[in-house]
Amino acid sequence: MRTLLKHRKAFTMMELVFVIVVLGILAALALPRMDRDIRQEAADNILSAIRYTQHLALNDDKTNPFINDWQKSLWTIRFSSDGDHYTIGSDMNREGNIDKIEAAIDPINGKYIYNNSATPQADESPDIFLNKKYGITSIEITDGCGNAAGTATTTLHIAFDNLGRPFRGVSTATNDYDSYVNEDCILTFSAENAFPGEPIDINISRETGYAYVIGQEEF
Repeated sequence: MRTLLKHRKAFTMMELVFVIVVLGILAALALPRMDRDIRQEAADNILSAIRYTQHLALNDDKTNPFINDWQKSLWTIRFSSDGDHYTIGSDMNREGNIDKIEAAIDPINGKYIYNNSATPQADESPDIFLNKKYGITSIEITDGCGNAAGTATTTLHIAFDNLGRPFRGVSTATNDYDSYVNEDCILTFSAENAFPGEPIDINISRETGYAYVIGQEEF
């Protein structure tokens, strides 16, 4: 019995301290990565929404030379002014607004990609609520999509035609191609608490409408 007790192995104090130090280092390295994942998930969501809007436009030609304001019916992604949520749809009756019946359907859950109150409804996709999912608190659209044509008001709407080209301010468009974007659009999403100091900057290229995260062109 004494022999067994004599040869029993245990951690020394030094070994325990070493293990704690290593675990502390691993935890410190993991925390920034967790913040980074939230930012990446938000970027994935926004990019997917923009590209889905363009996909719908490529498959549904809204061009009609016999209607002066045909651009109003282009497939559009609209962000709320505070970046809380977005809506994707086509203003089919060209009244200047997208109603729920005109909204796109989320292919993942079969719900409307639509909200008009910042309060989630049972038939609306939960993925559109950027603030609730990722903590996004603001959005800014500059350069090519910064202002609606002929106005000084910043627009948070980006539309696409059947060639995938981006348009701006289509809700007030009145002339053929007067909302066509001839300069890259920059969309900046910020979330002070979720990823401070690291806003998501998305570029939508003129002509092609290709969207990507700036600094991650391969993304």
